[in-house]
Amino acid sequence: MKDEENKDAVPAPPAAEEALRPRPPVVCVMGHVDHGKTTLLDALRDTAVVETEFGGITQHIGAFEVKLPSGGKVTFLDTPGHAAFTSMRSRGAHSTDIVVLVVAADDGVMEQTLESIRMAREANVPILVAINKIDKPGVNVVGLPGRSACCAGWPSTAWCASRRAARCRPCPCRRCAAGTSTRCSRPSPCRRSSCSSAPTPPDRSRASSLKHWWTLGPASRRRCWCGAGRCGAAARWWRARAGPRCALLHSPLVRKAQGGPSAGPQSQVRILRSAEGASIEEAPPSCPVVVLGWRELPAAGDLVLEVASEKRAAEVMRWRAAQRMKEKQQSDSEVIEAKMSEHQQRYRAMLSRKRAMGRYKLKPEGPREKMIKEDTHPALNVIVKGDVDGSVEAILDILDTYDDHERVRLDLVHFGVGQVTPNDLEIAEAFNAIIYAFNVECPPAVAADAKDLNISVRKHNVIYRLVDDVKQEITARIPVTQTEEVIGEANVLQEFMVSEGRRKVPVAGCRCVRGSLAKNALYKIIRGQETVFEGKLVSMKHLKEEVPTIKRDQECGLKFDDPEARVQPGDTVLCYRLRDVAPRTDWDPGF
Repeated sequence: MKDEENKDAVPAPPAAEEALRPRPPVVCVMGHVDHGKTTLLDALRDTAVVETEFGGITQHIGAFEVKLPSGGKVTFLDTPGHAAFTSMRSRGAHSTDIVVLVVAADDGVMEQTLESIRMAREANVPILVAINKIDKPGVNVVGLPGRSACCAGWPSTAWCASRRAARCRPCPCRRCAAGTSTRCSRPSPCRRSSCSSAPTPPDRSRASSLKHWWTLGPASRRRCWCGAGRCGAAARWWRARAGPRCALLHSPLVRKAQGGPSAGPQSQVRILRSAEGASIEEAPPSCPVVVLGWRELPAAGDLVLEVASEKRAAEVMRWRAAQRMKEKQQSDSEVIEAKMSEHQQRYRAMLSRKRAMGRYKLKPEGPREKMIKEDTHPALNVIVKGDVDGSVEAILDILDTYDDHERVRLDLVHFGVGQVTPNDLEIAEAFNAIIYAFNVECPPAVAADAKDLNISVRKHNVIYRLVDDVKQEITARIPVTQTEEVIGEANVLQEFMVSEGRRKVPVAGCRCVRGSLAKNALYKIIRGQETVFEGKLVSMKHLKEEVPTIKRDQECGLKFDDPEARVQPGDTVLCYRLRDVAPRTDWDPGF
């Protein structure tokens, strides 16, 4: 059988060393949440982005360029520091030439600080430590680099040799943040940087490499393949006639009308926009751009390849779809074979039993099971819609940590990028699901339909508030539990047999030693460490009078609702009520 021809598009090999040419470096700012990453970048670009962020935290990857006095440029990436955005931070670390690790002087090294260090080391990216908030009273800046090195697993003596620690001076950055000065002394770690990318035909850059960066260690070489870019920042839907668009970072030269596939959808570049929103004709390497023309939205982190024509792109997409179908058929066949094997075993067992019984018909054991069983287990079905692929990915990562399925099952029935659509309502109605819209709108017509169908659409713009909402819904579905609340205790003094018609019934003569006894409460008889009776009273008397309660140190006669309940002197009678306990989920998403 002839092997099938591989029609996939693959990255071109790296360019030769002598063919490299300069390109701007890419700097990724990472660190723990609320350590001042976005505020520091606002000082560089003379903006106030941090004031516009919901909840005061960064929830997307942001990219912008800074022009240096020498005429060169540096591309900066701002990554979220919240624990929920691990995947975004990882992509940022793998899309950059250097990591600026922001550490607040008052907090020091925190959980996401260590995580950022680990990601940078896995990506083999050098680190520049920026100590922020040094103007706060009582902070100790002197030993922070050494302490940070020890926490990160590095020898403190090697810190300054391989990873330069720089203090963020408070005054210039504060002036810039306040908008009073646009000539702040900007940090220039790129002053001696030399980045290169390969000259191929004049309209294309095939490779790139970072030569060196101050005293940050050995040369770090980074290359972009031929006609390939990394969809590394965020995939986002906009309400625009040109369709979805996607931010590309660390990409080679991209021009309008170029086309190519990513891991999933394909695109022809129809509109290019810079990080500031200006329309541009081409994007050189390391330039953050917005690309319009995608037929479907690619996932963040997908590799984007350029091909010669749209016909070639369609051929690649058909070949990849066929390969995915073959992989699915292979996995499905394994499941089918396992089920067939199980069915054959059951059939052989039944056949052997029939043969052993001769000509008689084998009757099924027990009642026939229902083909469809009603699921009564508490469950919460959710649909997640987000503004960018990275946000949806972060929410799904959080939902994957849910581990309280025994009490309430959490099922994700659908997710996607973009505003809430009528199709989402159909799915929500079929599965009785709640729609969570993160940073996206619900059109008025869709909102009206959702109200008519009694479908809940929850809009949030801060991720931890969305998670709190999910936790509240889970808690509301946990079955109510009851706990015993002891209200009184009595000691049995003697058992009496009282005539009741023609028969004798036992009555416990008791003394209340703690709290009070109530006739309408529940009772237990404790003998040693064993409970010999649980039930109610039919009679409570004090000095031959029926009473509703017995107070402490009073004697009484108790007749239980079970005539077989017998007491002995020395037994303990507990009087208690059942109290409903408000349940709470044990799910800890990690923040």
